[in-house]
Amino acid sequence: MLINPTVNAAVAHKVNRIVLAGGVAANSRLREKINESAATKNLQVYFPSAKFCTDNAAMIALTGHHWINRGRRDDFAVNADADLTL
Repeated sequence: MLINPTVNAAVAHKVNRIVLAGGVAANSRLREKINESAATKNLQVYFPSAKFCTDNAAMIALTGHHWINRGRRDDFAVNADADLTL
């Protein structure tokens, strides 16, 4: 689901490098498969060391923990807010 669209987009936009970052880049199988696919199109793939590929799930869970401790409650109608003040 991620590999072919990424490689195809790189080819379509005439770029020769792909950079993966974030939590998804820690997936060793993804690293292996995107390297294989990219190599068939002469593309280079870069990603940081797995220890630097983090996801924000732990941060969001900690934020929720602090909000609950402060008495904050939301129902299931709450919506995503990219600029949410913590």
